[in-house]
Amino acid sequence: MPSIFSLRCAALRLATRTALAALAIATLSPIALLAQQPTAKPTPVADSAAMRSTQLRPVTVTATRQATDVHDVPTPVSVLDTSAVRERTPANAADLLRELPGVDVIGVGPNQNRPSIRGQRGQRILLLEDGVRLNNSRRQQDFGELPALVDVSAIERIEVVRGPASVLYGTDAIGGVINLITQAPFVRGGPATMGGHAAYQYGSSGALGKGEGSLMGSAGDFAWRLGASTRRVGNYSAPQGTFGKLTLANDTEVLDGGVKDNSLNGSLAWRSATGGSAFVKVERYLADNAGFGYIPNALLGGDATKIQIQYPHQDFQKVSAGYTRTAMQLPFADKVELTAYSQRNRRNLAQDIFIPFGPGTPPGAGVSIQTGNYTDLATVGSRLEFVKALSRVVLTYGADAFVDRSFNTDTSTQTVIGFGPPHPQASTQSSVPNATLSSIGAFAQGSIAATDRITLIVGGRVQQVESATKYTPGITAAIPGHGNSTGVYAANALMRLTDDLNLVATYGSGFRAPNLVERFFNGPTPEGSAYQIASPDLKPESSINADLGLKYRRSRFTAELSVFNNDISNGILVVPTGATQNRLPVYQNVNVGRIRTRGGELGAGLLLDHGLALRANYSSIASANVLNPQIPIGDTFASKLNLAASWTVDRCWIEYAVRRNGEQKDIASGTSPIGNTLPAFTVHALRGGIRGWQIGSTHQDLTVSVNNLTNALYAEAANSSFFRPEPRRNVTLALATSF
Repeated sequence: MPSIFSLRCAALRLATRTALAALAIATLSPIALLAQQPTAKPTPVADSAAMRSTQLRPVTVTATRQATDVHDVPTPVSVLDTSAVRERTPANAADLLRELPGVDVIGVGPNQNRPSIRGQRGQRILLLEDGVRLNNSRRQQDFGELPALVDVSAIERIEVVRGPASVLYGTDAIGGVINLITQAPFVRGGPATMGGHAAYQYGSSGALGKGEGSLMGSAGDFAWRLGASTRRVGNYSAPQGTFGKLTLANDTEVLDGGVKDNSLNGSLAWRSATGGSAFVKVERYLADNAGFGYIPNALLGGDATKIQIQYPHQDFQKVSAGYTRTAMQLPFADKVELTAYSQRNRRNLAQDIFIPFGPGTPPGAGVSIQTGNYTDLATVGSRLEFVKALSRVVLTYGADAFVDRSFNTDTSTQTVIGFGPPHPQASTQSSVPNATLSSIGAFAQGSIAATDRITLIVGGRVQQVESATKYTPGITAAIPGHGNSTGVYAANALMRLTDDLNLVATYGSGFRAPNLVERFFNGPTPEGSAYQIASPDLKPESSINADLGLKYRRSRFTAELSVFNNDISNGILVVPTGATQNRLPVYQNVNVGRIRTRGGELGAGLLLDHGLALRANYSSIASANVLNPQIPIGDTFASKLNLAASWTVDRCWIEYAVRRNGEQKDIASGTSPIGNTLPAFTVHALRGGIRGWQIGSTHQDLTVSVNNLTNALYAEAANSSFFRPEPRRNVTLALATSF
């Protein structure tokens, strides 16, 4: 006779149908995924009541720099907890963001995914690890830093702040902030203890194989943690089907869609009985054979044009340390926190481009361009922060600074093919000189309890960012450096209309300082069709953002609504100068852009009896080029709807998720084979597993995910112009054991 446990697991299919039927009549969807308390240590099996209480009260530290209930924060924030990180078997942290409101994903493959928030991408998004910036001033504007630098198996939770956060974090936080909060050693006190974790993950997409493990321990006032992972993923296949005007008759391989990478990390923590604590952390990420991903143009109905972008090798190393002291009761501070870090990011970039000359020329005639870049970016930085609690005010203030030092080399070879013997023309001149970008800023933010029901959060920052070139072999022309001083502010309010309903509003400014590529790039563009000159006098981009919303929470139900308007001025765009150099048109970065983005986000979540849970979110985004309205700038979805239903009973759980992106007409599609409109698409996912069954003194977790359940051909909005579709239907299996 089957056991009660097996009968309950077998009943998952029936309960899922019930949950989906209830979800269909739900009218709201959550802004924040219902997350567990970030500091809670999960037990092998949690009872339903405990799960409800933690899921309904997510906490954020990123939005205010103090642990605060998301319901009581004026800023729109999403939190992904430990269970979401583990149970969705993501390839990287960016993979987890697809089901969040207002967030999109750019790029394909396990290494090259990057986030977009409310239509802003690349350098307009600030990526943090444990509150410390990861952004790279040597990357192009549209390419932000890789979340893959932080091994997803080491992440405790992810916090996403939607909208500017420059007061607390400075440059780049103009569109939003993503904070990857990693697992930290926990000082328990008392006798020595030790635990561990090991897991293996297999995926049918690209024949994924990943092994990971960690050890952690505590003894007296100290605790430590060691973690490592290794992964091998090959190219994946997109399914046959039709997407817009494009039809793939067969499953098609997406080249350069894999990676071979390894991650190591170790940390040591100390805590005293008098309120002091400290940590030191060392980490390294190595990646080989990553790429931008592409399908040969001939398979998409095009000519022989080829654009292949590869990242043969990347080596990221980071050391960070910090000290915190609480209960100080000094006139100027109750708490002080000092963090210092040093990181080094070395990478190789290779491009292989072929542009055919077209009709009237010999078959196969065209120009072949191979370029290579090696960049070595070293960064040192620190942050000093004080907190002082007064009668009705909590004041957070301090200063931060960082210096990026970029050393790089470039090679390029250009060959005309089809007109006699080829004669390659080679160059070793760097397009971007060796340079530094330094920043120092001071900030202050106060949380004011104006009345028992009204809280105001106001703050400001001043920041100086300077860029300067250094000696570079092959570059003799002097390029002047430049500095910019910038001030930003924010004023937020939360009014408790009832015990369950909050009215929230935010208004403030953000900024982004020009990076080293935007200021100093001087030379032929990588595809060889133009010449770009340096722009050392660029001004920072600035923004004014306003949000208005409602947050409701009662018992098992949460709901949230937010509407926003973000105006970016002095937007940096590449424009033609009208001149020519070496018979190529000359372009230059200038401050001419003005971009306006408006939208809304609506959400709710509901926990039912018998382990059933529903969640959903809806987002709408519209962007406009204010000075040139006829030029489309849409780089993300126009609308997105996420629906999910889950059931948990004992150790078994199952979840069904659906995402529908609406049609996007305002998009710079270029010569994309899908046409001038990005069609709507719907993606289904089914995942489930068994948590914490015991074998001896160990606990096991089994997770199975089926992604793209209906085998649909589709591409995310930002991947449509240079068409890179998502993988066909695939299965991921993860087995973990802990002790």
